[in-house]
Amino acid sequence: MRLIRFVEEFGRHAVRGDAIIGKSAVHLRLLVLTILAGMSVYSCRAQDLAPRAYIITPVHWNAITLTWSFYDGSIDLNGLPVSGTGTYSVPIFSYYHSFSFFGRSANVAASLPYAVGNFQGTALGAGAHLYRSGLLDSAFRFSVNLKGAPAMPAQEWVKWKQKVLLGASLRVVAPTGQYDGTKLVNWGANRWGFKPEFGCSKRWGKWVLDGALGVWFFTTNPEFFSRNMFFSGTNSQSQSPIGSFEGHLSYDVKQQRLWFSFDGNFWYGGTTSLNGVPNPLTRQTNSRIGGTVAVPITKHQSLKFSYSDGDYIRFGGNYQQVSAAWQYSWLGRPN
Repeated sequence: MRLIRFVEEFGRHAVRGDAIIGKSAVHLRLLVLTILAGMSVYSCRAQDLAPRAYIITPVHWNAITLTWSFYDGSIDLNGLPVSGTGTYSVPIFSYYHSFSFFGRSANVAASLPYAVGNFQGTALGAGAHLYRSGLLDSAFRFSVNLKGAPAMPAQEWVKWKQKVLLGASLRVVAPTGQYDGTKLVNWGANRWGFKPEFGCSKRWGKWVLDGALGVWFFTTNPEFFSRNMFFSGTNSQSQSPIGSFEGHLSYDVKQQRLWFSFDGNFWYGGTTSLNGVPNPLTRQTNSRIGGTVAVPITKHQSLKFSYSDGDYIRFGGNYQQVSAAWQYSWLGRPN
């Protein structure tokens, strides 16, 4: 691909003499700054661990959630010979609402994230540091129960006992994040993402085992690293689907509000192509493991804490994540 050939050309120039080394070092530093000037954490958020995603709530249950996530580790740089690390925080505002969908329990959720971070990168000995902040792509999710949980008012829900739940969902990531086509990667992805998913949940007393199988599909980014100091034209980047699986084993300590879980996932695929030419180095075969604990505070408020780390990383960001969330929930129709 043109971008990789460009970086390799700098590598050849950098060994031809002191004067050229100095000039190439300046250009390489500019390249690294260009790469870091808006790091994308899309791939990190796309594979977050979400225990109990298919456990139902009563009809007209609402919740707002404020989440703070901290990431620390390496960064996905699209297969380029550039090493990068970052430490960044992602505050997220989310809203959840449940309702009846043809008699089945269903819910919708929307989230708006913002990111603040510091990044470091190195290419052929040239390094750079950069601070960035901006909006990430917003996400929307629709989920419906297929078996095991009809839509129920709160009076019936409190008497209901979970056995086996089967559900399906569709998650959509919209290109609303900060994006600049002159930068190699950004907070936003400048494309749509769609993830249909099938999930199940099984309860044995206080133990809950749940899992989900899904596939990410992406539209093409028509302005990938375009019209900048290196390229006068435009580039289009596409990405093949990513298959994913996640599983969670959790335990209720008290009335389903105080619980903890052991979490893990695995995903495969996602080879990227630049102007129709695939880069096999970008195929992902990764997994993460972690844990989550939910703690009630009052009748309407609760806290949730989670931690995860890369378990097996073939390609992509190998990072640690710590999250803390405050949730306020209530019952009633939206006005």
